[in-house]
Amino acid sequence: MIDVGVIGCGYWGPNLVRNLVENRHCRSVMACDLDHARLDYIQKRYPVDAITSDFQDILDNQSIKAVVIATPLSTHYPLAKRALEAGKHVFVEKPFAHTSAQATELMRIAEEKSLVLMVGHTFIYSPAVNKIREILDSGELGDIFYISSSRVNLGLHQKDVSVLWDLAPHDLSMIFYWLDEFPKQVSAVGRDYVQPGLPDVAFMDLSFGSGVLAHVEVSWLSPSKLRNTTIVGSKKMLVYDDTEHLEKVKIFDKGVNYKDPETFGEYQLSYRAGDIVSPKLDSYEPLQSEMDDYLSAILTGGRPRTHAESGLTVVKVLEEAERSLIDGGQPMKLSWDHVASPRQLTV
Repeated sequence: MIDVGVIGCGYWGPNLVRNLVENRHCRSVMACDLDHARLDYIQKRYPVDAITSDFQDILDNQSIKAVVIATPLSTHYPLAKRALEAGKHVFVEKPFAHTSAQATELMRIAEEKSLVLMVGHTFIYSPAVNKIREILDSGELGDIFYISSSRVNLGLHQKDVSVLWDLAPHDLSMIFYWLDEFPKQVSAVGRDYVQPGLPDVAFMDLSFGSGVLAHVEVSWLSPSKLRNTTIVGSKKMLVYDDTEHLEKVKIFDKGVNYKDPETFGEYQLSYRAGDIVSPKLDSYEPLQSEMDDYLSAILTGGRPRTHAESGLTVVKVLEEAERSLIDGGQPMKLSWDHVASPRQLTV
C-alpha cells in the first residue's frame, strides 16, 4: 500500500482526498494547503493521517511515495519538479503544465528516475466517454464528419489562466481519445470581458488529417451550465450530455442521403429520422478509477492510461490555440513528430 500527499485542498482537492482515503491501494493521506481553514475542513471531513501548510513536509516524509497536485496552473511545474527530484511519483491535475517545454522537462526527470508521472484527464475514465469510444470503433455512426462541444457556465473565473486552459483540456483529451488522431491545425478567437488579459469566452476550431472538423466552445459567461458534445457521422449522430443523470449518451438514427443526379431534375435529398437509443452505461465514479490507475501503476510499474505524454499533447494544442487567439484567430499548424497516436498513449 502507498502513503500519498495531496497538495491543494481547494475546489477539486477534497474530491481527490475522498477517493484516496477510500482506495484499497492507499494506506494514508497527508493533506497540504496554505489555507488553514481548508485544512481544518479536510481534517474534520475525511480520515486523513496528517495535515500541513508546508509542501516541504511532504517532500521530507520518506514514507510518502506519491503526491497528487491540485493547485493553480502556475504552480504545477515547480511543485511537480520538486516532487520528482525528491523521488516521489507525481499526479498533476489538468492542464499538465503551462508550456510544452515545462511538460517535456518533467517527463525527462520522471524517466530518468523511473517514476510514474500522470495527468488528470478524468473524463478518459468516464463510463460515457468509453462507451462513445466503443460506438465509434464499431462503425455504427459511419464516417465521422464533425464534432461540436459546448462547455459553458457562469464562473468559476480563474486568476491565472484563461478559459481555454481551464475548460478546454477536457474536450481536447476526449476528442483525441475518440478519433485516435491529433489535429493538424488549430485556430481560436475569444474575448476578456470581465478580467483584462484573461479571456473568459473562446471558440476553438480543429482540423484533422482524416477530414474531421471539431469545434469547441468554452465560457465562464453563460446563464446555464452546459456540458454537451455532438458527433455527426455519415450513418448516425450521437449526443453526449454530461449534465444528464440517466441518459448521458443518445444515438440518433438521423441523417440525409444524397443521390448523385444525372440531370437537374433528378436532384434530390432524402432525410431519415429513425430510433433514438440510449445505451446502457457502467456505473462507477471516473475519479475513483483514475486514482486507482495511478496507484496501481506505481505498485506494478505499469503505465497509467493518462500518463504524462497525453498531457503534453493537450498542452501543445492549447499553446497554439492561445497564439491564434492573440493573433486574431490565425490558423496555427501542428506537428506530431515522434508522438504516438492517442490510443497508444492511453494503453
